[in-house]
Amino acid sequence: MFKKLSRSAVPAAVLVAAAAAALAPASASASASASAESAPLSSARIAAHFDLPKGQTPENLAPAPDGAVYVTFAKARQIAKVSPNGTTRILATLPEPADGGVHTPALGFPLTTGIVRAHDGTLYFLYATGTPDLTGVWRLRPGGRPQRIAALPANGLPNGLALDPRTRTLYVTDSVLGTIWSVPTTGGTPTAWSTAPELASTGFLGANGLRLHNGAVWATNLDKGTVLRVPVLPDGRAGRVRTAATGLPGIDDFAFTGRGDQLLAALNGPGQVVLVRPGGSHSIVLTQADGLRNPTSIALRGNTVHVTSAAYVTAQDPNLLLAHLNR
Repeated sequence: MFKKLSRSAVPAAVLVAAAAAALAPASASASASASAESAPLSSARIAAHFDLPKGQTPENLAPAPDGAVYVTFAKARQIAKVSPNGTTRILATLPEPADGGVHTPALGFPLTTGIVRAHDGTLYFLYATGTPDLTGVWRLRPGGRPQRIAALPANGLPNGLALDPRTRTLYVTDSVLGTIWSVPTTGGTPTAWSTAPELASTGFLGANGLRLHNGAVWATNLDKGTVLRVPVLPDGRAGRVRTAATGLPGIDDFAFTGRGDQLLAALNGPGQVVLVRPGGSHSIVLTQADGLRNPTSIALRGNTVHVTSAAYVTAQDPNLLLAHLNR
C-alpha cells in the first residue's frame, strides 16, 4: 500500500507513518474541522519545537512530577527531558549498533521507543536495533548511565511500554512479533505474556501503544486500527483479548481520560487525536490545524493533555502540544 523508502531518504521511523498515512480514510481531513469544534479539548498550543535535522523525532513520553516530560527521540537514539518552558535537555544517547541498525525489523534504523517513569525517578525505555546486544529494555536511574536490563528478540520491534508498580512488572508490545512481553523491573529473562492473534500485524506493524487500566493491559494495533483489552487474570496470566474499538487507521499511542474506559488516541498518519468512548465510537478532537504533525504519543497530567508529534511524514516541526481537557 506504500512504497518502501531507502534508508538515506527518510528519518528513522518514517515507514510507520507512511503506512499509517496510506491507511488514512479519504474523508478524514474533510470531517476534521467540524468534529474538532465540538471536542472536549481546548486551548491547544505548541509548548516545544524540536530539531528535526538532529533526529529529534519524539516517539513516546512520560510525565515528570515537576511539570516536565521525558521523551524518547527515535532517530537520535536519545532520552530527553522537556521543561515546562520548553527547554530540552538530553539525558542519554544510546550506542549505535555496529551495523548501523540496518537490520532493525520493518524500519531499518535503530530507534528508542516506549518510556515510563517509576516513582523513584528511574526511567525505563525500549531500544530496537535488530542486534542481540542492544535490543531490549533499558534503565536510567537519576544521575546514572543507561544500561540494558533485559534482552528482547533482535528480530522483533519493542515499541510500547507500561509499568505496573504494584507487581513491579514492565509490559512491552512487540510490533513485529505480535507479542506482549512481561519483564520484572529488576531485569532478567522476558516472558511472552500474550501472543494472541489480535496483536499480529497484517504486513507492517501490529501491537503498538500500551497502557495498564482497570485490571487489564490495553494495546493498540496500528495495522488493524484497533484498541484491544487483555485482562490480567488473578494468577497474572493474560486473559482472552477483547477488541474495544475499531476503525482507527494508523493508531499509535493513547491515554485514558479518567472517565471509565474513555481514552484519547493518536492517529499517526491522519495527523489527528481522537476521543474513543466506551463501546468504540470516536470523534476527532485535535487536527493538523492545531499543530499536530504525525502524533505519536499522549499523556495526561491532571487536566493537561500532552501530545508529541514526530513529523515522520510531514518532515516539518516535530513538537510537543498541550491542550486542556474539559471534564
